[in-house]
Amino acid sequence: MDYLDKLSQFVAETSFNDLSDEAVSAVRDVTLDTVGAIVAGSQETENAAFAELAIQRSGPGTATILGHGVKAEPMLATLVNSTAGVALEMDEGNRFGGGHPAIHILPGALAVAEEMGASGRSFIEAVLVGYEVESRIGGATKARDNVHSHGHWGAVGTAASVAKLRGYAAQDVRSMINLAASMSPANTWTTAFQGATIRNLYPGRSGLHGILADHLFACGFTGLDDAPSDVYGTIIGESFDAEAVADGLGSEYRIQQNYFKLHACCRYNHPALDAVMQATATNSFALEDVETVEVSVPSMLQGMFGGYPENMLAAKFNVPYAVAAAVVHRKTDISVFRPQIIAEKDIRSVAERVNVQIDPTLATSGEIPRTTASIKLKDGQVMSAETTLVRGDYGNRIPQEELVGKFSFLTGDILGHERAEDVISTVSNLENLDDVRALTEILG
Repeated sequence: MDYLDKLSQFVAETSFNDLSDEAVSAVRDVTLDTVGAIVAGSQETENAAFAELAIQRSGPGTATILGHGVKAEPMLATLVNSTAGVALEMDEGNRFGGGHPAIHILPGALAVAEEMGASGRSFIEAVLVGYEVESRIGGATKARDNVHSHGHWGAVGTAASVAKLRGYAAQDVRSMINLAASMSPANTWTTAFQGATIRNLYPGRSGLHGILADHLFACGFTGLDDAPSDVYGTIIGESFDAEAVADGLGSEYRIQQNYFKLHACCRYNHPALDAVMQATATNSFALEDVETVEVSVPSMLQGMFGGYPENMLAAKFNVPYAVAAAVVHRKTDISVFRPQIIAEKDIRSVAERVNVQIDPTLATSGEIPRTTASIKLKDGQVMSAETTLVRGDYGNRIPQEELVGKFSFLTGDILGHERAEDVISTVSNLENLDDVRALTEILG
């Protein structure tokens, strides 16, 4: 058996009855966090207009567009929901591979499960195996320097989720993965650095392609025998380690090893923001007294050192801005990346005093890299802190109530308190739902 046979067999044979309580809990947590990110992002102007377009262009609507109370064809509902889910940079991710697996696979799994009237247990199986496939194939890819972590492996993850919902045998799962991999788009970081919101479409498009793979398979289309090696090893990536894909498969699932975002910006900012928030937590000072803010990181995307951002998306991919916002407002939630905050003179002034140094020695071999931050005042006082594993990551988990609180903060004004509480309650009982539509009806 090659790696694709092993992966396809894993998808076909994994059963809810085989899952530990911890694995089921991880799927519930990721589901709550991801639908929260989608609902929160659904109200952005372009996403609301996109939802309306999907409704107009759809035939019979069978899948809910979250946050809008309407339905569309599953491929278009997935396109809209996945796109909305990355708009505010609050979706979870996985540092072991795949970038941000949940926002790439969960919307498609939810749309197809809703159309089928699948049970909560079937949905849990689909999310878990799709997440595993995406993370493992993504982790085996050494992406080219300007290849964004969104969009590339989402189609194969969604295809695996849909294949699981359909009950496909292993050989058919393999065919689905190969068809989906051949539709993987090539997406760059440049859109994120410049704040072009077409970047948010990357996961939406890959989710649509994952469902499309199922339709193409039913129509009789064929794919390569090993499409991931071809696409990810020669086009999107510099290399693809096929053997690494199945290494350890069946042990602790990747969805149990994820991270949840507590800062509303690119993950690369998070270690620095953790350190800044620690350094300022118990100190008061006037902004005019700040001489410099010194941040040292083991590595960073060069595009994140650009000039002062002109829009929300660019601000989320700009280290000096994010650090300055944390210093000025002592918070890093979605509110400090809004246009009116970006326009504040205080943040611009502090951002000009932020110095970011790349120090490779902080990435000691065999250890989690360190990031340091020091706020130096004009009177000589220095407030410093360092961080290794950011809060919310695998190995540095946050309490369950904090994750629930994040969901409530993101969705309360959109869903209303009562509906938000209903979503929390329903997700906590996900494995006992006879029909996943009990959840999507609340999220509409």
